[in-house]
Amino acid sequence: MPKIKTRKSAFKRFKPTGNGKIKRSKAFHDHLATHKTRKTKRNLRKSTYIADADTKRVKKMLNI
Repeated sequence: MPKIKTRKSAFKRFKPTGNGKIKRSKAFHDHLATHKTRKTKRNLRKSTYIADADTKRVKKMLNI
């Protein structure tokens, strides 16, 4: 039986935590940042968790 390959695009974007949730970084941080407020850019630096509805699909891509 061959091994199942990991989706490399998902591997670069998501990181599993110890309690089974999956971390992701926020979008809209890099491009066209000059008109965004300091507060917005600071909050976009932080990571967050993916939605519960997407957890099953992302875990399948990461072979978790």
